[in-house]
Amino acid sequence: MARKDIIVMSAKEVKRLHVIGKLVEKKIKQIAAAKLLDLTVRQTRRIVKRVIKEGEKGIIHRARGKVSNRNIPQKTKDKVLRLYGERYFDFGPTLASEKLQERDGIRISDETLRLWLIEAQIPYARRKARPHRQWRERKHCFGEMIQIDGSCHDWLEERGPKMVLMGYIDDATGTVFGRFHMYEGSLPVLDSFRRYTRRYKLPHSVYLDKHTTYKSPAKPTIEDELNNRQPQSQFERAMDELGVKVIHANSPQAKGRIERLFRTFQDRLIKEMRLANVCTLEEANRFLEQYLPVYNRRFSVPAVNIEDLHRPVPQGVNLNSVLSIKTERVVRNDFTVLHKGKFYQICEKLRAKKVTVEEWVNGSVHIRHKGKTVRYRRIASRPVKEAPKIQWRKRTPYKPPASHPWKRSNRTKVA
Repeated sequence: MARKDIIVMSAKEVKRLHVIGKLVEKKIKQIAAAKLLDLTVRQTRRIVKRVIKEGEKGIIHRARGKVSNRNIPQKTKDKVLRLYGERYFDFGPTLASEKLQERDGIRISDETLRLWLIEAQIPYARRKARPHRQWRERKHCFGEMIQIDGSCHDWLEERGPKMVLMGYIDDATGTVFGRFHMYEGSLPVLDSFRRYTRRYKLPHSVYLDKHTTYKSPAKPTIEDELNNRQPQSQFERAMDELGVKVIHANSPQAKGRIERLFRTFQDRLIKEMRLANVCTLEEANRFLEQYLPVYNRRFSVPAVNIEDLHRPVPQGVNLNSVLSIKTERVVRNDFTVLHKGKFYQICEKLRAKKVTVEEWVNGSVHIRHKGKTVRYRRIASRPVKEAPKIQWRKRTPYKPPASHPWKRSNRTKVA
């Protein structure tokens, strides 16, 4: 019975009761009390009337102890936790709340889901604490600098082969482009850059690491030292021909935007492809073409400057030829060229000691000399000159006659 007389108040309500008491005693005015309570004069008069009528408990909010009008039913809560355990067990609260709304029609905030998971003691993916890094300002224009890198990962979660995602992200806007390949090498990066160029045109510069695909590990030759140049990888050579500036990062943290993108995709994209039952490289690329526009609309940001620094490919430039693997090969006296264990017979008279063999991303091979295409045909082996046939005469053994000195001397001795 004694507990019914106890009134539990918060610190805010105790302070409010003190000010209302001064107002009831007419020691302060309504305007001054409203300022102290950070309320309107009208609301202050309501509280005064309630305190006069009900006493001290009139200061307590009427909704205390009552169920919220926005309370989610226990049945829905149980269903959400069951779905999380069955389908979204390794999803974070944010992604899980999105998928619950998209696929199951249950609208719930990520914070509510997180509190439910904590209450039910269900573990969920948490972000690791980030080390301190110095902030770098974004570039101001779209296309001013593109960060490029490859991420080798089990993107299909053993439903298909391991693949490499060649990722592109604009530094100014965060616009993402990507393409799946079977490995990270010269042909994949040239193919993905060709596709990027056809969609957005040529960027002003690209920012990448010092992987051997992007930066040649070879030492300068005497010819390079005389011409004051460094050895170039196939990608650097292609960017040089297209007039795109190449910048190499000295650490992974320097190109943190693309690294964070891969960390996000290794969480979100993997689960999206799992829900779509993507199992092959072709299906993954088709899914990526539909997924990236939606991702860019949601997560990209406007650039500081609306100017687009992408530029079209110069006229007369064959993009397929530039974005290929070029190798110098010697022309032999019989007009054959050996490249990767295969022989190619040049079908026209050519006054050249060397030609350039181009391997295009579509798998075709082209031979060029001074920018012009040379006709050729593939041969199984190098033609060999037949040696002249020598006809040997049959030699009869020599039999000396009876008058031969050797025989005469023998008869003399016998006699």
